Amino acid sequence: MNKFVSFATGLALVCGIANAKEFVTIGTGSMTGTYYPVGGAICRLVNMNKDMKCSVQSTGGSVYNVNNVLKKELNFGFVQSDVVYDKFNGKGKFENDGNKDLRSVVSIYPELLAFVVSKESGIKSYNDLAGKRINVGNPGSGNEVTALIVYDQYKFDVKKLAHRGVLTVQECPMALKDKKIDGYYFMVGHPTANVTDAANSLPIDLVGIEDAQMNELLKKYPYFAKGVIPAKMYEGVNHDTQTVGVKAVLVASKNQSDSSVRAVVKAILDNFDEYKKLHPALGLVTKESLVEGLSAPLHPAAEAVFKEAGILK
Repeated sequence: MNKFVSFATGLALVCGIANAKEFVTIGTGSMTGTYYPVGGAICRLVNMNKDMKCSVQSTGGSVYNVNNVLKKELNFGFVQSDVVYDKFNGKGKFENDGNKDLRSVVSIYPELLAFVVSKESGIKSYNDLAGKRINVGNPGSGNEVTALIVYDQYKFDVKKLAHRGVLTVQECPMALKDKKIDGYYFMVGHPTANVTDAANSLPIDLVGIEDAQMNELLKKYPYFAKGVIPAKMYEGVNHDTQTVGVKAVLVASKNQSDSSVRAVVKAILDNFDEYKKLHPALGLVTKESLVEGLSAPLHPAAEAVFKEAGILK
């Protein structure tokens, strides 16, 4: 009897090891943004690998994700390329708090800053902000970081706002509709359900960045690029909107397991045509763009996969 129990216990242990999965979590953003559905799409592809189990977590955004990846509270996280740069180099919001353990895994898609305002607010330019109620961004978000950088180019003191909001972007369309705020910021891949919801709830406009401020911004911050949100992408916005862009980058710690990083990158590359169809923001992505706009070194396992695929030499 004892031999049978011993044999059964050993067999169960062997089977358990054989069926063991590696569990990973991707930190994303608000559920009405682009990070969350794209993260879910990546996990669906990763979960085709029987040895992996991937799940997404809705979070406060870029700053939260980069900090918690490095604390090992998250395995992977979506982070704006400007936030990646600052964290790796100890710049900006992370002065004296840089961390060289941060690694890029894959560049996901371009993100453009949307400054969404109600038409009733009368805001046509950044020069119209004094006395307005603007949701600059929740603490720990890339939206706040980028908005304050743009304010700096306009030499606008945030204290001149009647109200500096700290809502999450998920809360902003309703706050705009209820006239609790006049506008809000969202650095995101377009189109996004968040801005669509706002446009379907009340007349909105998008406010762009003028050439002079844009040129100064691009000189000062090498990880930014000029971009355009096309006319008619959102209801009632009938003009192109010039704005600043970054890349959404999936990051990890340098200590994240090679097997999990390899699984994520291969899931995207091996199912690339399907991947591009999973969200409108991925439509213009190319295999080559997956390694563009990275502000921290590639994780060695990711670099190896890209070399195997002939994308890197």
